[in-house]
Amino acid sequence: MIGSLFNGQRVRLTALKPEDAAVMARWYEDGEFSRLWDAMVARPRTEASIRKWFEETDASKDGYGFGIRLMYSDELIGYLYVDGIVWNHGAGWLAIAIGEAANRGKGYGLEAMNLALKFAFHELNLHRIQLTVFGYNERAIRLYEKIGFQREGTIREFLARDGRRYDMYLYGLLKREWDAGVRQD
Repeated sequence: MIGSLFNGQRVRLTALKPEDAAVMARWYEDGEFSRLWDAMVARPRTEASIRKWFEETDASKDGYGFGIRLMYSDELIGYLYVDGIVWNHGAGWLAIAIGEAANRGKGYGLEAMNLALKFAFHELNLHRIQLTVFGYNERAIRLYEKIGFQREGTIREFLARDGRRYDMYLYGLLKREWDAGVRQD
């Protein structure tokens, strides 16, 4: 029997809706959120620019974006996407963001990542998923390593923030590693 592809026990992956842009715009007003998510200059984003990103993601043939919602409500708590897919090699990139600080550290990211990996490996039939993470994002590093991602490289002193330089790490996970039970359900 085929299991549920988008539903976990506490979170579910959904399409991003136009009204989600207002919620996400509020997240971008938080400098910590922006600095965990993006190497670009931390800055607020408009609802219009976020809606444009939704449209571009939805039209892409090489990427899939999802809202992360609590299982029994419509509350958007984060988003993730699998993109940059190189179909002939079966490789793609994964990124996740949990919006409000109050929702971080509760295991929602772990559950959403496992749903995303199930989608990537068993629906898209990818062989490899990779991601990058900033050296100061220790919570995300613990999450990725718990799931089974392997650190494959370091981009030394990639970021300059608050007068310091930070490394960015490349992590990768192969389908056979995830299927072997390296992941934590």
